[in-house]
Amino acid sequence: MRLEISCQDRLGITQDVLDILVTHEIDLRGIEIEQSGKIFLNFPNIEFADFQHLMPQIRRIDGIDDVKTTPFMPGEREKNQLSAVLRTLPDPVFSIDTRGQVVMCNEAVLSDLNLSAAQIKGTEIGELVKGFNFIRWMEGKETKHQSAKVKFVQEDFLADILPITVPDDENTPILAGAVVMLKSEIRLGQQFTAFHQIETDSFDHFVTDSAAMRKAVNEAKQIADLDAPILIFGETGTGKEMIAKACHQASRRSEGEFLALSCASLPDDVAETELFGCAPGAYNQPNGKVGLLEQARGGTLLLDEIADMSQQLQGKLLRVLENAEFRRVGDDKPVTADVRIICTTCQDLGALVEEGRFRKELYYRLNVLSLVMPSLKERRADIIPLAELFIMQHSGKLGRRPAKLSKSCADFLQQYPWPGNVRQMQNALYRALSLLDGNEISKEDVQVPNCAPTATYIDENFEGTLDEEVKKFEKDLLKRLYPSYPSTRQLAKKLGLSHTAIANKLREYGINKGTVKV
Repeated sequence: MRLEISCQDRLGITQDVLDILVTHEIDLRGIEIEQSGKIFLNFPNIEFADFQHLMPQIRRIDGIDDVKTTPFMPGEREKNQLSAVLRTLPDPVFSIDTRGQVVMCNEAVLSDLNLSAAQIKGTEIGELVKGFNFIRWMEGKETKHQSAKVKFVQEDFLADILPITVPDDENTPILAGAVVMLKSEIRLGQQFTAFHQIETDSFDHFVTDSAAMRKAVNEAKQIADLDAPILIFGETGTGKEMIAKACHQASRRSEGEFLALSCASLPDDVAETELFGCAPGAYNQPNGKVGLLEQARGGTLLLDEIADMSQQLQGKLLRVLENAEFRRVGDDKPVTADVRIICTTCQDLGALVEEGRFRKELYYRLNVLSLVMPSLKERRADIIPLAELFIMQHSGKLGRRPAKLSKSCADFLQQYPWPGNVRQMQNALYRALSLLDGNEISKEDVQVPNCAPTATYIDENFEGTLDEEVKKFEKDLLKRLYPSYPSTRQLAKKLGLSHTAIANKLREYGINKGTVKV
C-alpha cells in the first residue's frame, strides 16, 4: 500500500507520521519526501479496519492537508520510466558502478551476448567492452564525458561514457558510476547519412526490388509533373493512393493541397456537394459550402474508386475536364477549376464501358496518362524487403526492438497469395508484432485467412456453355498478359501458340494497345 500525504513545511511533521505507523505496528518499506510538500509512504497492505483508523489519525496531525492512496511512489515511476527508455533503445547500453561492475543493461546487450540479465549483472565491464580503461577514467581527478573506440562482441563500436553523480550533504557531486552507450559503425553511418540528406525523392520510400514495381515507379516519375489527369489501376491494397500522393509531391503543384474523395462510400447527393460545393441556402447550408474542387485549387484532387461514381456525376466531371470550370450545386455562377485530377480504380473500366456502366467519353478523357500498380503476387522479390520495412516501422510505434523473421515465416510470406496485397501484409505483421513475446516472428505468429488453391476459375453454378466460359477465361488471360507481352510474337512464344493463332484471338477479343494499357 502506498500513501500520498500533502502537508505544510513544519519541523517534526514526518516524525509525527512515523510515530502513528509504529503504534499500528506497520513495517515501513520506503519513504520519499518531495520539496513540493508531499510525503510518500510504502508499506504492506493492512486490514480494512486498521486502514479506517489510520487515515483519520494522520489527517488530525497539525500541518497535514490531505491523505490519499497512490498507485506508485515517485521513485518507482521514475525507475520504470528509465527502464522503459533503456529497454527500447536499439543500441547496447550498460550502467556500471564505481568498481566498474555492470549494474544494469538493456535488451540490445542481452541479445548481442545471448545471456540473461542475471548472468551479466556484476560482470567487470572490461571483460565485455575492450579498448578503454573504465577504472582509470573513474579514478581520475576530473571525470568528464568521454568518447572512445572500443570492441564489443568482436566488432568495432563508438562508446559514449557518461558519469553518474549524486549530490552530498553540501550539494557537491559525488561519482556513483557511469552509463556506457555503444553505437556500431553501421548505425553511425545511417545517422550521418540521415543528418546530411538534403532532399528526399517522393518515390524513394517505394520498395522496387521487383521488375514490375520498378516499371510502375519509373512510369510514375515520367508523368508526375505533367498536368493531364492520371488513371491508376490496381487491386485493393496495392498502394494506389500512395503513388498518387508521390506523383503530387513530385509535381509543380506540390505546394498545393492533396485532397481525396472516395466515390464508393458516399451517396450521390453527398458526393456531389463534397465535390462541387453548394450555394448559400442549398442543402440546409445557410452559408454555402466550398467543395473539394475549390479547396484543392493549385493542387491535386484524388478520386478514389472512380468506377463507383454515378453516371450523373460522371457527366459533370467530364464537363470539368473539358471546360476547366464547374458550378456549385444551386448556383449559376461558374467557378474556375485549377486542379489536377488523379483517379484510382480496382475495376476494368474498359469492360464497364462495353457494358454501358461507365461513360466512354470520360474513360478516354481520364485514360491519357495511366499507371498499373502490380499486385503483391506479381512482385515476389519485394515481399521480404517490404516485410522488414514494416517490422522496423511497427517496432518503432510499439516501442520495442525490431524482431527477426524466421526462415519458415519468410518462406510462408513469399508463398502466400496475399489477396489483400501490401495492406494485408502490413496489418498481419503489425498484429504479429503486437502479440509477440520473443524476438523472432514465426510462421504461426502471422495470422491470415487460409487461401489454399482450391478455388476454380469457373463457378460451378455458371450459366452458359463450356465454350462461352472458356472464351471468358481466355480473354481475361490474354488481357492480363498483353501489357507484359505487347507483340503477337512475344505473346505467342509465351503461350506456345503460333503467331497467327494469337493474332486472330487478339482481334476476336478486341485486345490491342488502344484498349489495354501497355
